Amino acid sequence: MICFPNAKINIGLNVVEKRPDGYHNIESIFYPIGLCDVLEIVENETFQFQSTGIDIPGDEQKNLCVSAYDLLKEDFDLPPVKIHLHKIIPIGAGLGGGSADAAFMINLLEKLFELNLPAEKKLNFAIELGSDCPFFIRNEPAFITGRGEFFEQMPIRLGGYYLILACPNIHVSTKEAYAHIKPQKSLSPLNEIILKTPVEQWRGHVHNQFEETVFKQHPQIKEIKEILYGMGAVYASMTGSGAAVYGIFEKKPNIEREFEEYCVWEGTL
Repeated sequence: MICFPNAKINIGLNVVEKRPDGYHNIESIFYPIGLCDVLEIVENETFQFQSTGIDIPGDEQKNLCVSAYDLLKEDFDLPPVKIHLHKIIPIGAGLGGGSADAAFMINLLEKLFELNLPAEKKLNFAIELGSDCPFFIRNEPAFITGRGEFFEQMPIRLGGYYLILACPNIHVSTKEAYAHIKPQKSLSPLNEIILKTPVEQWRGHVHNQFEETVFKQHPQIKEIKEILYGMGAVYASMTGSGAAVYGIFEKKPNIEREFEEYCVWEGTL
């Protein structure tokens, strides 16, 4: 059985406070996009995990897909499987690729073995794997709060707009990015701003709070945003804590040599 875990972008990202447990409460809009990994599982005599595509650092047996299988196996008598993950979504770029892989693994195991999991049970499994994972269970535009585990569906649709995503070969440390953030509660909740403001007016009203720090440390990332606006984007932003940057366009622009050195994805929203 095969599926295609997709990436997300952040539309706005505010760090509103630091929690007693050391995490931060945020608010953001998560919006799914068509950039996808490929995930396949089949029953097998022994458990196996393999990956191709983008190299995934670290111990393969600690991959979130393996963690998702192990988590469900605690509650269900799952047989051994062979997992093949073909990695396309850039790693550590603010696109949620690892979280998507884990969430889609839960959905895939449920379908393959007919587990009939209630939606809330799947969400509970997902939150044990990571803050962003529950979003990908439903995989619909959502207003995200808490440390990422609370979300409500957002009636926002960007159909007809065109997206260009550019990701330089730069690693932005999430820990370091948070270390330079000064949490601040918003005067107006982000979801209200998004719903009341047309996309063409988001610029100047919808911000990713990490940009100020990350742009100082990595001017190349700031330059991508400036290029996207120069190409005619109605809105451009870094996603997550970086390094990927996207631009939203009213129609498909011409890309020639602007992002030759970067990983680029483009498509309709």
